[in-house]
Amino acid sequence: MLRLALSQRILSKQTPDILVFDSGFGGVTVHREIVKTRARARYRYVADDAVFPYGELAPAALIRRVLQVLEPLIAARAPDVLVIACNTASTLVLPPLRSAYPGVAFVGTVPAVKPAAEKSRSNMISVLATPGTVARDYTRELIAAFADHCEVELVGSRRLAPLAESFIRGEPVADADIAREIAPCFVQRDGVRTDHVVLACTHYPLLLGQFTKLAPWPVEWIDPAPAIARQVERLLVERGFGAGDGAPASESGELIFTSGRPIDAALLKRLAAFNLAPAEQAPT
Repeated sequence: MLRLALSQRILSKQTPDILVFDSGFGGVTVHREIVKTRARARYRYVADDAVFPYGELAPAALIRRVLQVLEPLIAARAPDVLVIACNTASTLVLPPLRSAYPGVAFVGTVPAVKPAAEKSRSNMISVLATPGTVARDYTRELIAAFADHCEVELVGSRRLAPLAESFIRGEPVADADIAREIAPCFVQRDGVRTDHVVLACTHYPLLLGQFTKLAPWPVEWIDPAPAIARQVERLLVERGFGAGDGAPASESGELIFTSGRPIDAALLKRLAAFNLAPAEQAPT
């Protein structure tokens, strides 16, 4: 009965509800891109900061946690599209979510190996991710399917996502710390070197300016957010909402934290630049 009621509520809407979910602030980079193409929507951004970072959780614990947070939100808000803006979580939680909520369109985040391999001139690419994403069979399957002609360096960083969280909070982040984490991405062999780096964590584009400045040579950094936004738009059009017109967003999306920790004014100002403002706390 819950599934039927949810489907009926979705079908009765005229303005889409879009929920973007991540363990922390990384998904704001995805939210920003979606708003660019679909301004007239009701947005909610949910950060499970009470359990950040997800890369430290075992797979079964991660699935339980995501379901625990999202189930009451889906029941209460009936989103038309729910974006899992986290590479670590996407390959684990999407199957159970799609099975439980067939009336909701789910969009995941996977490493953009295919476009990097297609664009590379040197056939040397790197995938900069969390250790959890690097360890997933799905990542290696993407490489086998789309980059078997390339030399692919898998780089799992434990520190970059926390550094990105510190950065968006306005806390000092040393260039040397960032440079140390991205250094393994840059491989040079027999006069050929890496020319594309896949940002396989939605937190990493928050540090793109620093990456570009600190890189030992220029590369193209592949941000998955524009492709995710295109997929969201395609699904909304399929659901009869019409095409987005790219107009400026008329109101801020709701920002929900699971930790209940207070948000200081400086952070609120930074998040306002992503068109987000606080709402009531999500259940933990």
